[in-house]
Amino acid sequence: MKNMVISDFKAKCIAVLKTAQHDGEPITITWHGHPIARVEPILGKAAPRKLGALKGMMRIKGDLVHASSSSDWEMNR
Repeated sequence: MKNMVISDFKAKCIAVLKTAQHDGEPITITWHGHPIARVEPILGKAAPRKLGALKGMMRIKGDLVHASSSSDWEMNR
């Protein structure tokens, strides 16, 4: 695993991300010698998202346009 100082990472962020993806090796970002983050490539190809994949999973109750929450609150006098 490679180590990189945070100032170098900030200056070369895009190149570091491309290198991590190409090499497949994680890079640890350090600040004052202490590790604070790790950049890891995502291996494999992400599955494409399908439009409408969540159809039927939710139900809308009530009116979204004219929603009134006045009955949910009380006024103290």
